[in-house]
Amino acid sequence: MAEAIKLDIMSDPICPWCYIGKAHLDRALQDHPNHPFAIEWHPFQLNPDMPREGMDRRAYLEGKFGGKEGAVKAYAPVVEHAEKAGLNINFEAMQRTPNTLDAHRLIHWAGIEGRQTAAVSALFKAYFVDARDIGDAEVLADIADGIEMDAAVVTRLLKSDVDTQDIRDRDAHSRQMGVNSVPTFIVANAHAVPGAQPPELWAQVIADLTKQQG
Repeated sequence: MAEAIKLDIMSDPICPWCYIGKAHLDRALQDHPNHPFAIEWHPFQLNPDMPREGMDRRAYLEGKFGGKEGAVKAYAPVVEHAEKAGLNINFEAMQRTPNTLDAHRLIHWAGIEGRQTAAVSALFKAYFVDARDIGDAEVLADIADGIEMDAAVVTRLLKSDVDTQDIRDRDAHSRQMGVNSVPTFIVANAHAVPGAQPPELWAQVIADLTKQQG
């Protein structure tokens, strides 16, 4: 069996392009079940200065994009590409923009249990489809329970500062490496692939890597 090739993914669970990028990658992986990738997700906060309790989504968007028109214009291509990827994003129902530090902590803990991608998928669905506040500890515990993690343990960990600084340090490390937007995919610790690339690109990458492995 060919040796696994590391695919590191810098992502934030409130990043719509990360949601779209994962859908494209998932499609390529489904079409190539013998792909060589060993996937690990890494923290990158779009809004590292967001208050821990999050903020009103409309106020956040209008502040970031200079008013309602700017926000609508910025999100038009997101809606278009999400639909092409077969994704539903329930923007109308979203009330808050959360701080994602605790969501990243959950992804980290899920990784220890071999459930990391399941956690990422569940967080994307909770935020983009169900419009839940993934900065809320009860929501995160419920998500953990849904992927067969111990919700009581997760609740206890969230009440502490366990792994908080580690997440911040890993985020800072990615920025120091030159990552300034997400999603960013690093193939084999060497090749950076930025953005929500189409399934066809991943199919080509998989074909090239498989050929190299002989």
